[in-house]
Amino acid sequence: MAVTDVLENLQIDYLLVEMGKIALKTELPVEKQQELNLDLKHYGLELMKDKRKILVESIKVLIIHLFNTESEELNLKLSAYLSEKLDYDYTYLSNVFSELEGSTIERFYIENRIERVKELIIYEDLSITDIAHKLNYSSVSHLCLQFKKVTGETPSNFKKLLITPDYIWRM
Repeated sequence: MAVTDVLENLQIDYLLVEMGKIALKTELPVEKQQELNLDLKHYGLELMKDKRKILVESIKVLIIHLFNTESEELNLKLSAYLSEKLDYDYTYLSNVFSELEGSTIERFYIENRIERVKELIIYEDLSITDIAHKLNYSSVSHLCLQFKKVTGETPSNFKKLLITPDYIWRM
């Protein structure tokens, strides 16, 4: 794992490393923080101290995690899921997210859900019906409408494009 390697190379004692979170045993001096931040940037990562930025990143991590695990949590309303996990009122979470990201939590959720649909089509070769069920869509038509709205293609057309030799796929 990149973060643990960086911490160990810099001889920084830590308690926990999770997606989007590090718990250190002691407070780091400013010089060591700068060194850590510089090394993390090689992996496209950064240290964050602003609690609101951390909250937004936590929202993103939870949403991404939601789609990449086999979980009953997909059955929960997004607002209830995030409020429960982060222990904040959803209105507050939504306001902070929108202010810092310039977009809504729901937009981020939909875009990541569609990215997961693409992954399932490409890598797991699942049917649209199976994907709709797996990602807890209310119906196949809802998935198809949302997919077309985000990508400009239907899922079946997307699937056909993938087998076209000159098609360049971009996530």
